[in-house]
Amino acid sequence: MTDIMKSPRARAAVLLALDEDLGSSSNVRFTRRCDATSEALVDPKAKAVGEIYSRVPCTVAGATVAAAVLKAVDKSIKVTIVRPDGTQVKPNETILQFSGKARSILAAERTALNFMQRMSATATLTRKFVDATKKWGTLILDTRKTTPGLRVFEKYAVTCGGGTNHRMGMYDRVLMKDNHRRLWKGGNPDELDQAVLAARKAFPKLEVEIEVESIRECESALKAAPEWIMLDNMSCADMKKCVKLCKGISKTEASGGITLDRAKEVAATGVTAISLGCLTHSQGSVDLTLEWKAV
Repeated sequence: MTDIMKSPRARAAVLLALDEDLGSSSNVRFTRRCDATSEALVDPKAKAVGEIYSRVPCTVAGATVAAAVLKAVDKSIKVTIVRPDGTQVKPNETILQFSGKARSILAAERTALNFMQRMSATATLTRKFVDATKKWGTLILDTRKTTPGLRVFEKYAVTCGGGTNHRMGMYDRVLMKDNHRRLWKGGNPDELDQAVLAARKAFPKLEVEIEVESIRECESALKAAPEWIMLDNMSCADMKKCVKLCKGISKTEASGGITLDRAKEVAATGVTAISLGCLTHSQGSVDLTLEWKAV
């Protein structure tokens, strides 16, 4: 698993989140970053030992990010990741331990938990889909339906849950969906192969994927052998037929509001992958808490 904090976007997002919580010199109400409550009530010399744990079963994601938040506030804080990203934990099982200045830990607490809670929720939901479809070896893919500015964290969380990243943005794969097709020569369903060829000519180094909504459209696109064909909102019966047509030519991706209850049925059609916007757009948060062990 990659170190997410090597990403410039991740590092910048952590600092932005801390500025959001602690204030900055650019805000006319404040002259410096601070946790006003802790500075008013907590002795600057006070030291504390604490931990983060989940109150519910979950798949951990964001422990490395939480550690980075603590270190960004105060480099002297000592952090130990007990249960690394991708680990499944039981209720009350320690994920992270840390010690240092109490004021610094309090200043980092909410930002660290905010990242971890949302990321762990994504990882936990992804793991449920991965487990439900593992019999068929189906890839579980994320989408671009992410929180603006936080995509790097949410897509990383998907990998922590055993999922696979689709494209990171519009720059690293050609993906022709219905709106693109309507703007391309009227979207003639019998000439989708020409759209694939046009895309490949424009971006020869990128994989080309095209969305289809019927067996007829699948047959049309297949004539140009795109790397991927997205089967959008199809019945399982039609998916099976398309998978058979695509065998040895194109990989297949099932898409369109697929729920956990339906995931097994869809995987059984033989599709290469299932893409799921719900992993990142409606995952909610895992109930994590930070508690003192010694003060």
